[in-house]
Amino acid sequence: MSEHDLIIIGAGPGGYVAAIKAAQLGLDTACIDAHAQLGGTCLRVGCIPSKAMLESSHAYEQARNHLAEHGVKVGDVQLDLPAMHKRRDKITQTLTGGIASLFKKNGVTRYQGHGRCDGPGKVVVRSSEGEITLKARRIIIATGSVPATLPGIEFDGQRIASSTEALTYDKVPEHLVVIGAGYIGLEMGSVWRRLGAKVTVLEFLDYILPTTDRQIADAAQTLFAKQGITFRLGAKVTGAKVEKDKVVVSVEKGDAVECDRVLMAVGRKPNTEKLNLESIGVKTNDKGFITVDEHFQTQARDVYAIGDVIRQPMLAHKAEDEGIACVERIVTGFGHVNYDVIPAVVYTHPEIASVGRTEEECKARDIDYNKGVFPFRANGRARTLNDVEGMVKILADQKTDRVLGVHILGGRAGDMIAEAAAAMEYGATSEDIARTCHAHPTLSEAMREAAMSVTGKAIHF
Repeated sequence: MSEHDLIIIGAGPGGYVAAIKAAQLGLDTACIDAHAQLGGTCLRVGCIPSKAMLESSHAYEQARNHLAEHGVKVGDVQLDLPAMHKRRDKITQTLTGGIASLFKKNGVTRYQGHGRCDGPGKVVVRSSEGEITLKARRIIIATGSVPATLPGIEFDGQRIASSTEALTYDKVPEHLVVIGAGYIGLEMGSVWRRLGAKVTVLEFLDYILPTTDRQIADAAQTLFAKQGITFRLGAKVTGAKVEKDKVVVSVEKGDAVECDRVLMAVGRKPNTEKLNLESIGVKTNDKGFITVDEHFQTQARDVYAIGDVIRQPMLAHKAEDEGIACVERIVTGFGHVNYDVIPAVVYTHPEIASVGRTEEECKARDIDYNKGVFPFRANGRARTLNDVEGMVKILADQKTDRVLGVHILGGRAGDMIAEAAAAMEYGATSEDIARTCHAHPTLSEAMREAAMSVTGKAIHF
């Protein structure tokens, strides 16, 4: 029986980062994952490969429809889908291989196989070569999440599938139906729309991106509709069945939709089954989440949990922060994650990025606030990029002027949101941002102008 100071089950963003940090802090650390490639869903079939496809499909659309605006003439632009997939796979292989190198560099012991608890301080790893038992004083559960589905709809891996399969379609669908208007559905829908598919999004709610500021989400929907995505909101999907060479998606109180592929994008659920948690006295709630205290401690002594298995939001960078904070708490006695300042990004075009409270949340909590909005069409750099759609929106406390939330719809919003997160982490006011010199010409000047707009003093709008 191999013994370690710490065993981490799961090598996704939370697990592998926690393993590296623990090793750096002197713990004999082991990390278990069932897949040959490290990095979890994010690196293998989620964040990274989807962004590769988004960039490639965007380049294809730009070449077909927009380069002439820059004075660049091209011939007959053709899609080479196998080459696009090959590029995506190469990126994934490079990054997952990089984690393996980091494990070796930092002295993390890796076990490939399915890990399950086997009583206090013990974890069994099952692989094609058999089973081995590991022992450790502390265990961290970081097994991530898996795609969710709807009652009466089952994945078949081909016609009706999740975003994992949607990454690797061998041809462009004639008609793709996306069930769910969250970030996964909109991102993958955008990929295949750009490559030539007709895309219909069915959403149960009467608006898209339910956790996003409504002003931003509504503006984004208008832009996506102009790009060619069809939305049916308030549509409750009741079933999806393969009939001959088509899929028929039934909708309550509405016409059925016929298509050739269905992407289920109704969210994800914690991957906490088959871990034998009952053997260590750890329980999950009715949605499968593990309950932890503010220090990531479960009901069982010296058993911790991080990432998608414990609470929303299900984001890779949130899991990474929790992994570091959890290990630091174990070793140093202190570790903290500020859940009020976790950014979120939707990598459509334009991108959507946010951090902090939405306007709806401020109203619901009776928080008095001031609002500043600055459109990208008034930004010089956006004009040179021919990327003028969208805005920066800043919400600040009416009494203290401290920034409550920042929401961006526009090109490279995902990069711009880091400034807002840093400002909020250190308690900045909108005036602090407004008085900070921003390079010209840059998109980030829109952030400064929005901050000025909080007090009605924008210069360029």
